[in-house]
Amino acid sequence: MSGVNVSIGFETDEKVADIARRTTEFVRDVVLPEEQACDGNVHDGPEPLRRRLHEAARAAGVFAPHVGVEWGGLGLDLCGQAVVFEAAGYSLLGPLALNCAAPDEGNTHLLEVVATEEQKERYLRPLAAGEVRSCFAMTEPAPGAGSDPRALATTATRTGDGWRLDGRKWFISGADGAGFAICMARTSGVPGDAGGATMFLVGAGNPGMKVVRNIDTLDQGLFGGHSEVVFDRCEVGDGAVLGEVDQGFAYAQVRLGPARMTHCMRWLGVARRAQDIALERAVDRTAFGRPLAELGMVQQLLADSEIDIETGRAVLLRACWELDQGRSAAQHTSIAKTYVSEAVNRVVDRAVQVCGALGISGDAPLSRLYREVRPFRIYDGPSETHRWAIAKRAVRAARERRAAR
Repeated sequence: MSGVNVSIGFETDEKVADIARRTTEFVRDVVLPEEQACDGNVHDGPEPLRRRLHEAARAAGVFAPHVGVEWGGLGLDLCGQAVVFEAAGYSLLGPLALNCAAPDEGNTHLLEVVATEEQKERYLRPLAAGEVRSCFAMTEPAPGAGSDPRALATTATRTGDGWRLDGRKWFISGADGAGFAICMARTSGVPGDAGGATMFLVGAGNPGMKVVRNIDTLDQGLFGGHSEVVFDRCEVGDGAVLGEVDQGFAYAQVRLGPARMTHCMRWLGVARRAQDIALERAVDRTAFGRPLAELGMVQQLLADSEIDIETGRAVLLRACWELDQGRSAAQHTSIAKTYVSEAVNRVVDRAVQVCGALGISGDAPLSRLYREVRPFRIYDGPSETHRWAIAKRAVRAARERRAAR
């Protein structure tokens, strides 16, 4: 398997450390008050809030850390992003402020890698600048694409001068108010086939694409929420094809591997915040004649959360290092996504337990954080799907070692 007998260094250079420090200060002084004012609920957040946060992030010198310098960003690699994104994720609105929230962050990366120069000017440049938002339209209601993308049912049919898209998508994050969508549609084969998907760029003004409803969900912290979107005789030209025809599933991996890791980075920031709240409560609150921090059961909760955060950060950085080296990193991104998504849940849950009644009240943000992190075990592939893939790769490697003896 990859990763045996390799030397990995995770030193943070001065540039990244400085951006992370400024991000920490920016989130504490500017973003957290904004989050508290709206209670972290921005599914239908006002556009002036997003613009205001973007301008403040630019002024602080922390805007778009993941975007290439030529497109107005700070040009950090994934290991550098890991440090900064975690600092941003300390607030639910931190990634929004830095313009590195999902789905825009993943779409930015995809466009940088795959788009033509003309497409970059039309879609990437305004997205990187925060002038528009975007969405990635792949997930479909059952029996369509979900954990198994091969079930893709939305079709793209050749017309005289372009393509016609037909299908229904749901749980499309950020679709309400997005300036454009990246739509995955089947250009060959049938649902269940491993290939035959193509990505299309569809502008919000296209009459064939409609947001038909906003889905009520457990989480509330993603700007634009999660929507059901219908493509009904949606006409696009040949210039709307992103990359090559029938190569959509391959391009999805360009996006999904790094996007899974950036999700982990942001949620580790939430975990760190929950742990800080628990630590403060443990120091301040007295029970049975002693501070909670001196009671063994509470110490175990606090210690286990420290272990989860540090271990999550380590497996994340390992996966990011592999991606930065140009490796596929499929095994380690699956491991990191599975571990971090579950570890973050455990950390927030323990913080609620340490804080007791305060933890489930509206007087502390923990109940809000709890709602936000639970869906992460489903987003970007549920833990069960990743475990299946991890085991398959491990078994395949074992068989290859046996055959080589």
